Amino acid sequence: MSSELRYTANTQLEHLHARYSGTGHADLTKYEWLTHQHRDSLSSIVGHPALTSYVAIADGEAIGRVRFEMTERMLQPCGPPLGKDED
Repeated sequence: MSSELRYTANTQLEHLHARYSGTGHADLTKYEWLTHQHRDSLSSIVGHPALTSYVAIADGEAIGRVRFEMTERMLQPCGPPLGKDED
């Protein structure tokens, strides 16, 4: 019975990871996790017109400019990836 529950839990987790790419996994690095968080936040602001308007007013920019800049920031929200040390 417990192996059946474990199989169901693993299947649900695999489905979650396949459906939502930003949910993470055991081998996720800090940089990848932070990048997912920033992209999710930026896409939420761009996707909700009221939030985009709020940011535009706060920055004194046009709504289209704010939307463009946030969309551009989604490419590398935390800067370029860190190089891995080869030992």
